[in-house]
Amino acid sequence: MDVTVTPSTADNAPAYIDKTDPIERQQRHRETEHIHGWGADVDPANRPGYPMERTPPRLDNVHWDAPSQQQPKVKIYHSVERPGITPVFGTSTPPTGLSGMMRDVAFKFSENDLRHWLILLAADRVNVGEGLLSDLAHGHIPNIFQEMGLRAEWRYNRAGFVKKAVVVSALVGAAVYLMRRRRH
Repeated sequence: MDVTVTPSTADNAPAYIDKTDPIERQQRHRETEHIHGWGADVDPANRPGYPMERTPPRLDNVHWDAPSQQQPKVKIYHSVERPGITPVFGTSTPPTGLSGMMRDVAFKFSENDLRHWLILLAADRVNVGEGLLSDLAHGHIPNIFQEMGLRAEWRYNRAGFVKKAVVVSALVGAAVYLMRRRRH
């Protein structure tokens, strides 16, 4: 698609002008018709799942009105806006330690409260630290270089890697300098 960028006179923000011919755009669409699923949102009659969709969905000969409630074996969090937990839920990472206590506090607030989400974000970071300490306690020394994706960063974004390394080195150097200065 040909796009021309022209400076705006009002606030020096670029204005984008589309110069694509409508006939050319239609031709491009025809060239992509052989791709399965391409343009699924163009025409409902051509949508792959359209004939199979039903409102309400098919629930013939079902032996239950609602799914049976899964029994929790660990603590399950749910929003204060909901009366209870959903019939089926995941338990892959049950809350433990300090991060679990932080999640307890977070779920006392409504989902539209910023404190809820900020505490959950902090709990995730604390959970990472707890995982590192747990690895060390079990005799496993984590390969932080590989787990943070630094090998891929070095291979595919060397300039970004060097920039981050310089910033981290400067921060560590400043911290060491300030700690030594404080001792003397």
